[in-house]
Amino acid sequence: MRYLPLTDTDRADMLAKIGAASIDDLFVDVPEVAQLDGPIRDLPMHASEMAVERHMKARAAKNLVAGEVPFFLGAGAYRHHVPASVDAVIQRGEFLTAYTPYQPEIAQGTLQMLFEFQTQVARLYGCAVANASLYDGSTACWEAVAMATRVTKRNRAVLSGALHPHYAQVVKTMAQFTGDTIADAQPAIQAEPDLSGLIARIDDDTACVVVQYPDILGRVSNLEEVAAAAHAKGALLVVVNTEPVALGACLSPGEMGADIVVGEGQSIGVGLQFGGPYLGLFAVRDPKHVRQMPGRLCGETVDAEGKRGFVLTLSTREQHIRREKATSNICTNSGLCALAFSVHMTLLGERGLRELAAENHRLACIAADRLAKVPGVRLLNHAFFNEFTLMLDGKPAREIVRDLADRGVLGGVSLGRLYPGVRALEHALLVAVTETTTEEDIETLAVELEALVKEPAQ
Repeated sequence: MRYLPLTDTDRADMLAKIGAASIDDLFVDVPEVAQLDGPIRDLPMHASEMAVERHMKARAAKNLVAGEVPFFLGAGAYRHHVPASVDAVIQRGEFLTAYTPYQPEIAQGTLQMLFEFQTQVARLYGCAVANASLYDGSTACWEAVAMATRVTKRNRAVLSGALHPHYAQVVKTMAQFTGDTIADAQPAIQAEPDLSGLIARIDDDTACVVVQYPDILGRVSNLEEVAAAAHAKGALLVVVNTEPVALGACLSPGEMGADIVVGEGQSIGVGLQFGGPYLGLFAVRDPKHVRQMPGRLCGETVDAEGKRGFVLTLSTREQHIRREKATSNICTNSGLCALAFSVHMTLLGERGLRELAAENHRLACIAADRLAKVPGVRLLNHAFFNEFTLMLDGKPAREIVRDLADRGVLGGVSLGRLYPGVRALEHALLVAVTETTTEEDIETLAVELEALVKEPAQ
């Protein structure tokens, strides 16, 4: 029996309060073609539990499983080895069912974990302060833009053309409701990012410049010049990182002058998980900006007896509830994913992270060298960490990706898929290599890619 707590009168009163004539008015932003006009076709109204299990297992068996085939997908979500000890820790009852940290007297374990997580993120990003995590990298990117507008009292954000298009779209979507101006661009299809072009777009009304590192094409560059140019105009530099393992080998954004560093923490401790849940990382370089940070922040203190303890600090619970007082509408954090990140990072330590990063880069270099030898394939990047872009002759990359999947290889992400309608990227293939990739996997991709690139386009 369905649980329906609201009466028809309740619903009518709620609709009247928000100025909607009917419940359908709440879905006007959903395209009509995407709305159901009745029961889902070809789906029975009911079935037994065994029948549903049998059907879903048969459907799932048609998937290519990441751990069972050569896997080169990236573009913001990466396959890394997560030690079994990570799951063993996060599934302990004390963490899995932890009480809300708003009451520190019964949540010291959770608060201490979040404090240690913040410390790890701040050190990784080269910043002074990190919060207790956000929902994911894309929403963290928007929160950085919103924070920059509060700090600078300006409302124009300049997005690098090499920012992940999904992140850029989240920013543009949210800006529709805040009135901020978003100046975006298309990526320059060249070996090095067009940093001079980005700098030229900064003006006196710019609140922040948002750049990805490594960028969506896998390119790595020094951002100190961009930071200096932004600061000269009174703007903040926001750096987005979607692959935190890269920071075990590359200079941290904070060291290059980034004011706000955000990104996706999925690579450390969190599996691919069909696209989520993930966790957003958020840090600031200058402590004076800490009160403008969104979300939760844990601090260290002492209790009445002088013993070390941890509390949520600088923002009260009411700030997250009272819309007019809040720095954002984020009132929680990705606690379990943040714990997984922190456990994995603790197991690695600084030395382990650097060794992991070195192995990622070593295998990526082997892959780039081998794939660049395939006739009809050109390596775009001059510098990269574990992800790079290949330019393919013949068929568009999107067709190549499908054909590779038919041959049992998940060969990368077509940039034509991420940038539909951008002809310059139709033949661009983004390839990611991690420590889970073997040299045999690389050779398999090279052989299959050579066979497909030679085939004429349909």
